[in-house]
Amino acid sequence: MKRVVDQVRALHRLEPATNDHLAAFRVALSVAAPSLILLALGRTDLIIYAVFGALTGMYGRSEPHQLRLRHQGQAALVLLCGVAVGITLSINHLHSWWLVAVEATLAGVGSAYSDRVRLKPNGPFFGILALGACASVPVAVPWYVAMLIAGGSAVFSMAVGFSGWIRRRSWEPGATRAVPSPTPAGRRELLVHAARYVLAVGAAGTVGVLSGSGHPHWAMAAAAVPLAGADLPSRVRRGIHRIVGTFLGLAVTAVVLLPAPWTLAGFYPAFQEPARHAQVLALLVILFQFATELFMTRHYGLAMVWFTPVILLMTQLASPAEPGVLILERAVETLVGALLGILVVVAVRRSGPQAAAGLEGPVQLPGVALRLGFARRSRH
Repeated sequence: MKRVVDQVRALHRLEPATNDHLAAFRVALSVAAPSLILLALGRTDLIIYAVFGALTGMYGRSEPHQLRLRHQGQAALVLLCGVAVGITLSINHLHSWWLVAVEATLAGVGSAYSDRVRLKPNGPFFGILALGACASVPVAVPWYVAMLIAGGSAVFSMAVGFSGWIRRRSWEPGATRAVPSPTPAGRRELLVHAARYVLAVGAAGTVGVLSGSGHPHWAMAAAAVPLAGADLPSRVRRGIHRIVGTFLGLAVTAVVLLPAPWTLAGFYPAFQEPARHAQVLALLVILFQFATELFMTRHYGLAMVWFTPVILLMTQLASPAEPGVLILERAVETLVGALLGILVVVAVRRSGPQAAAGLEGPVQLPGVALRLGFARRSRH
């Protein structure tokens, strides 16, 4: 009974702050610079590519600059692959079952890669989210322009993350992140974990397509969320956070997108002008991304309150839709996807405690500090 009470308390526990404002500022700056350039050029419809590239800045937030650079390079590979595959599907009008098959497959591949290099945040979630989102909107520019925007944003976010190194200028030749080689049992668990992603994402996408939803990729992304937890309780907790945080985030989105009187359009009539509408949405994407990163490691549910409008607002900028339908579909797809993800993590258990510890334990930064003389210095 005590364990149950502890898990219930953990649902609303806010973890201590660890210089989260600095990490949030780096990510917000990474999103803001390319987004404001596109806003100035009148191409807010392309902000979706800039944001997904800039999410590279979310990785390696607590590592020394040299290791953060390497970590973010590994994360950029996942994100840009997701963007590239999504653009390919969109250009070739491959949706529905094609999207489900491709995204489920790449979720498994991304899981194996993410676990092998120990990405933090865990798993391929942002990569498959980028894939589905980019596949769901028309590509209004040549494919290479969209990729240049995403790639340029990723490079800029890595430069922002590394910029603090200029103060110290300490470099350890050959230094690498502390990623232990997996044991045979660890490799088996890595494959089992990848299979969980394929099963959960594929099942959620199948339900989304059969239901006739216009955004089955939202269900697939939601199904991947619980799998990123370190153990069964944390996985179930992440699924619950995803549902509750998304629903609260949809309330924020409704205030922004729905018509007057009790929304932004009612209090700010100029918001209804197309040009002003796009400008405000672009600025809110930057603001909400800052809030997302501020809570990402402290409380996943609170982070989702702000990340939900980020996704919906930039989707609306890229491909406008009726706001009420957009919000309703997001609610249903998230609920279905998260519940299926929880079902998979409960049904498909880990193969053994040692394998799980070898695969899913956190990266031991103190171990890194033994290998890097500058690890104890400022990381920001």
